[in-house]
Amino acid sequence: MTPSRLIMNLYAWASLAVVVVGIGWTLVFPPQSLRVDRDGVPHFTPEVEHMITGEPVSMNELIKHYRGD
Repeated sequence: MTPSRLIMNLYAWASLAVVVVGIGWTLVFPPQSLRVDRDGVPHFTPEVEHMITGEPVSMNELIKHYRGD
């Protein structure tokens, strides 16, 4: 195998390793931005009860209501 081919193979395998380790790292230790939405509400927040009607309301709807959107 020629030196240029060897260097290209090493470069390709190193790139693959960096990508696999990066994806694994993101799955094991997700950044804070992947845990919450744009308003800071965690993705798996349960719905809350409407005081008057007793119906379930999502936290995002409450945020939009009080923010005036």
